[in-house]
Amino acid sequence: MTRLAALTALGAGCAVAGAVALARHRYVVVTVEGESMSPTLADGDRVVVRRARLAAVRSGRLVVSGPPSGERWDHLPLPMWLIKRAVAVPGDRVPKDAGPALRALTEERVPAGRMVLLGDNPLRSLDSRQCGYFTSGQLLGVVVRRLPHTASGNSRSRSSPGHGGRAVPGRTDPPWRT
Repeated sequence: MTRLAALTALGAGCAVAGAVALARHRYVVVTVEGESMSPTLADGDRVVVRRARLAAVRSGRLVVSGPPSGERWDHLPLPMWLIKRAVAVPGDRVPKDAGPALRALTEERVPAGRMVLLGDNPLRSLDSRQCGYFTSGQLLGVVVRRLPHTASGNSRSRSSPGHGGRAVPGRTDPPWRT
């Protein structure tokens, strides 16, 4: 192998490694746990999420956000991430008829740095109906696509959803999971 060929191969390898590293930093695969987004997404579905800032979120898009925080929520066993539909972003009208926490808000329009997130299944969703606004700091990104199911199906145990098949003593799962 000539020196030029070796340098070309090394450069191509570095380019591929850099592209893979960039993609891994920009995109995340998230597994849905629970029923809060049914019928759109089901327990065990996997989605690709593009990391994004609030400015990239549009009403109607599915997003991944951190759970609510504060003294009301900090003692609850909440999941690390929630998958919800953005129904109002900065400048949009606050959908006050959607739930009690939204009716209590004084603003008519969503302020900068905030968003209203709702699950598609209101009976099984922890979202803005109960906790008001989510912040731009809680946002992980925007769902860009659902991945197809594998031929072997979902390998997670259904006996203890959200815990990788492990039983967690003394813990009751809340009615929301995603």
